[in-house]
Amino acid sequence: MYSGDKVELRHLRYFCVVADELNLTRAAEKLFIAQPPLTRQIKQLEEEIGVALFVREARGLSLTPAGEYFLKQAVCILEKVDNSVEETRNVADHGRVVFSIGFVPSVFYGQLPSLVRRLRQRSNIEVVLHELKTAEQVEALKTGKIDIGFGRIRVPDLGSDVEQTVLFQEPIVVALPASHPLAKQPVKMEDLAKLPIILFPSGQGPNFADICLGLFALRALDIKVTQQVNDLQTALGLVASEMGFSLVPEQVRRLNRDDVAFVRLEDKSITTPVVCSRRKEENSETMEFALSILDELVQNRLTGRYP
Repeated sequence: MYSGDKVELRHLRYFCVVADELNLTRAAEKLFIAQPPLTRQIKQLEEEIGVALFVREARGLSLTPAGEYFLKQAVCILEKVDNSVEETRNVADHGRVVFSIGFVPSVFYGQLPSLVRRLRQRSNIEVVLHELKTAEQVEALKTGKIDIGFGRIRVPDLGSDVEQTVLFQEPIVVALPASHPLAKQPVKMEDLAKLPIILFPSGQGPNFADICLGLFALRALDIKVTQQVNDLQTALGLVASEMGFSLVPEQVRRLNRDDVAFVRLEDKSITTPVVCSRRKEENSETMEFALSILDELVQNRLTGRYP
C-alpha cells in the first residue's frame, strides 16, 4: 500500500523524462546521471506506488495505462511547483503579486480590458495575460499557470479542483462586407446558409467555430466553409475582402470597421456564453478584488451599460 511519504519531486522529474524518451539510456543522458541509478529510482517509484508504470520489452519501454495516467498527474504537479516557485521569487524580488488571466480572443473586446486596467491600478498587482483556449485554461488552472480564465465553452470533465460559471449569454451577430445586400436589416440563418462562411479559430475543438457550425446543424442547414483561420482579425479581413461572412460575438461590434457591417440575427435567441473558470479554493485578497470588479462589469453588461 502506498505510504505517501517516499515519492519525491526528483522521482517525478525522472519518471517524466523516461516516459518522454521511453529509453533508459537516452533518459539517463538527458538527466546527466548513470543508467543504473536511474533504473533503481524508477523501480523505487513503482514499488512505492504499488503499480507498474512501464512495460519492459526487448525493443524498449512503453507506458502502462497506469503509467499514462500517472504521467498526466506528474506533469501537472511539476508545472504547479515550477509556477509557484516563479511567483514566490517575483514576490520576493518586487513585492508584487502575480495575477495571471487566461482568455480567448473573442472576449477581449468587452469587459476584460476594463478588468485588466483596474487590476493594474493596484501597485502591488502584476497582471499577466495568456491567450488560451477554454480547455487549455482548465489545465492551466490546475497547474497554477493562471488564476482565472475567460472563454466560451463549458468543459465537461473539469475535475474536482476547477469550477466554471456562465457570466452572461452574449448575442451572436453576423459580420458581412459593408456593401452586402443582407447588411441592411436582421438576417435569417436560412439566408446565411446560402453564403460561404469564414470560421475562427482553426485547430482542434471544442471552440467558437464548433458553436457556429452547431447553429446551422441544429437547423438542418448545410453550410460551405470557405476558410478557417486562427484569429478574429484575420476572419474580419477576409469578410472585408468579400470572401464570405463570419459569425462573431456582439462585443466585436465595438471595433467599428468601415469595411465590415455587423448585423443582428433575426433569431434573437442565438447567443454564446461568456464563461469564467477558476480553481475551487479559498480566495486570496487579489482574487476577491478581481471578482468584485468582475461582478460590477457583468452587471453593467447585463443592464446595458458598458464600461
